[in-house]
Amino acid sequence: MSRYPARTPSPPFITLYDVPGNTPQPWAPNIWRIRFVLNYKRLRYRTVWVDFPDVEATMRSIGAPPSSYRSDGRPVYTLPIIVDPTRNPTKPEILSNTNHIAEYLEAAYPARPVFPEGSRAVQTLFVHYIQEVFAKPLLPIMLPLSHHQIQLRRGPAGAHPASYLSGPQREQAWQAVKEQFDFLAMILDKNASDGDGVVAMGREVS
Repeated sequence: MSRYPARTPSPPFITLYDVPGNTPQPWAPNIWRIRFVLNYKRLRYRTVWVDFPDVEATMRSIGAPPSSYRSDGRPVYTLPIIVDPTRNPTKPEILSNTNHIAEYLEAAYPARPVFPEGSRAVQTLFVHYIQEVFAKPLLPIMLPLSHHQIQLRRGPAGAHPASYLSGPQREQAWQAVKEQFDFLAMILDKNASDGDGVVAMGREVS
């Protein structure tokens, strides 16, 4: 018999797959959405960093479903992914697509909700607006070096990807993004009289 008591195995926790940037700080807006939900719900999770060239192979290796499909039916593999073994360690939930992940986390962990009653349709429209108006213009500015290197491999030696902005173009892009954020701040300020002016639904996180 062992002199030492058997160690109690630590409870499993969620794994979030994210893409690294040039600094330790997470940077991708759609992945930050899931990170925010995990943090707000106070769920235990760890981060696995996957470089852009390895995303599809990694997703396939763990059995993750495609994030979406192209018009010709070909699968598209993008991050984030979560693997959640907390409810069934032998058959963990593996999810992709930011919207699907957010809705799963809300259903599986309803404490500290992020979908106030009756808000799902409005939130879907809001997310679409943020992705189209904010995220897309930000990507050419925020794309980390690893993604640049992928593009460079596809083009002539020493060429820069078409989506990469520098110099005056970069400054103009920042100005355009700033104008959109100023507009969003003005909209949120409308909640100052019956909210905190920080979240879109007054005082309820959504």
